Amino acid sequence: MKIAHKQNFTSKLSLVGLIITLGIVYGDIGTSPLYVMRAIIGGATHVEVDFILGAISCIIWTLTLQTTLKYIIITLKADNKGEGGIFSLYALIRRKVKWVFVFALIGGSTLLADGIITPSITVVSAIEGLKILNPNIPIIPIVLIIITALFIVQQFGTNLLGESFGPIMFIWFLMLALLGLSQIVHFPQIFNSFNPYYAVKLLVQYPGGFFILGAVFLCTTGAEALYLDLGHCGIQNIRISWIYVKICLILNYLGQGAWVLTHQELLVESPNPFFTIMPDWFLVIGIIVATFGAIIASQALISGSYTLISEAIQFNFWPKVKINYPTTIQGQRYIPSINWILWASCVFVVIFFQESSKMEAAYGLSNNITMLMTTVLISFYLYFKRIHWSIISLFISVYLTIEISFLVANLQKFLYGGWFTVMMAGILFIIMFIWFRGRKIKNRFYAYEKMDRYIDVIKDLSKDVEIPKFSSNLVYITQSYSPKEIECKILYSLINKQPKRADVYWFLHVFNVDDPHRMDYKVNAIVPDIIYRVDFYIGFKVEPKINLFFKQVIDDMVKNKEIDVTSRFKSLRKYGIMSDFRFVVIDRIQNYDFDFSAYEQFIMDIYAFMKQLGITDVKAYGLDTSNVTVESVPLISKKEIQMELKRLESKKD
Repeated sequence: MKIAHKQNFTSKLSLVGLIITLGIVYGDIGTSPLYVMRAIIGGATHVEVDFILGAISCIIWTLTLQTTLKYIIITLKADNKGEGGIFSLYALIRRKVKWVFVFALIGGSTLLADGIITPSITVVSAIEGLKILNPNIPIIPIVLIIITALFIVQQFGTNLLGESFGPIMFIWFLMLALLGLSQIVHFPQIFNSFNPYYAVKLLVQYPGGFFILGAVFLCTTGAEALYLDLGHCGIQNIRISWIYVKICLILNYLGQGAWVLTHQELLVESPNPFFTIMPDWFLVIGIIVATFGAIIASQALISGSYTLISEAIQFNFWPKVKINYPTTIQGQRYIPSINWILWASCVFVVIFFQESSKMEAAYGLSNNITMLMTTVLISFYLYFKRIHWSIISLFISVYLTIEISFLVANLQKFLYGGWFTVMMAGILFIIMFIWFRGRKIKNRFYAYEKMDRYIDVIKDLSKDVEIPKFSSNLVYITQSYSPKEIECKILYSLINKQPKRADVYWFLHVFNVDDPHRMDYKVNAIVPDIIYRVDFYIGFKVEPKINLFFKQVIDDMVKNKEIDVTSRFKSLRKYGIMSDFRFVVIDRIQNYDFDFSAYEQFIMDIYAFMKQLGITDVKAYGLDTSNVTVESVPLISKKEIQMELKRLESKKD
């Protein structure tokens, strides 16, 4: 049996899907022309022709090897039932290599950290174009207003706004191409940049040329987000639309390079070539379109952060937090805690760095690490897909060489701003690692009994009228993977702590499966009319609304005449009133009658603190708090206590 869910229509190849893909996928990588060329030329007052040809050649071949070949052609094939992103990739291999979670944690935390700097640098870069019109315009207040408004609107959903993203980005890329062409005609020799000779010459012969890669890398920073949005748009829509996007990007970079080489006398003013290639009459329009492009890029990273955190929760990488679904669009989430953490971080970045040129130093380093982690995970994926070892070796050698080279070049940014995203990534990694390890430590103390041994006890308990009825239907959420076993803690709650009489006992188990959108359930009638077990198979992109899911299970079983949920109280049964249900949720807390190692105790202390900041299992499972009982029970060590008390004889008078 299945719990119904709606598929995403945009994943099919269509003109509408292609336009929507432009708005969802390419916001980050599409706005990179705002700052890449300026980062390359830095504060130079004169540049040589070979330098610019080499820099643009590096951009072209980075977009070709890194974005097109690695992500568009290879990585997008590593989909998990149509879903992408580093956690979806992790889901494909986690059962085969247990320790691979470390790479997923590093990649996820660095990608989230990069999402902090993206809204800041893109919006600031766009608004800085106003300085050409009036150098005294207060840029920072305008940027803070836009960013604050962007984060405020998240709670209402972006359905209406999102419908316009695609057409706006189509206009944006068309503008990039036309602006580039307007400058290329003045210096057609710029097409020599397609020759990789100039890239190699820059890296090998130009003094400090290798470290230009730190600026060049900014042209491909949105590639990881592109993979993350695979499930929203579909592989064909992404691949076809990328042809248009790549052409427009390269034309714009060529145009900026042509302008630099034909206007070197203006470099002393340290302008941004992106805006200076615009005609004066078009500048205001260009700034407005650039601002919308920056907002769309920011929105994509914010939405991507929500997706990453929701997946991290399902994989037990992150504490359970409140998730809202502000629209009916599948996959659109709003996580209040993450939203305001991102907002505060973006505000700090804007106020601290002030200018986009200073933010460039902080940008790209963490995303570079994410790409390295993806390369490692993809290598495992190719291995388990039985791809020939020679192809895997070639893939690893090529992309580790490229990405480690980028990393070395990016490390020079560390003291100039890169420390910020590395620090944020480090904090996020520590949170994820401690939560993951804390759960693993707690899981060591699960103890189970054979269900068969307690069936008769539960049946007799159900009929014992001397015990007050706790509920007509008593529901436990069990961690036991097998219907043949039951946790000792549930037995303790059911029989020992307070005997709980009920007409029907339900044991629910949630399997978090690797199929991202799976929503199935299976019913096992252990003792018909008395004991049932329901197993839910829930994908990692699905919110486990157990209260609603269980209601559907009951409705299905009633429809199939498998159960009768009419009240068993005579006074209510004759009116056909439905019987009552009560959930019991067991919260296991650490007891101190045994010792952890210093390392594990540190993990458990931080884990307990983090748990207080999240939401309870009751809210996480979507249970109705009016019919839930929460019982706190201690962890019990499986090891027997080694101490033994000796009884002393009492003295007789």
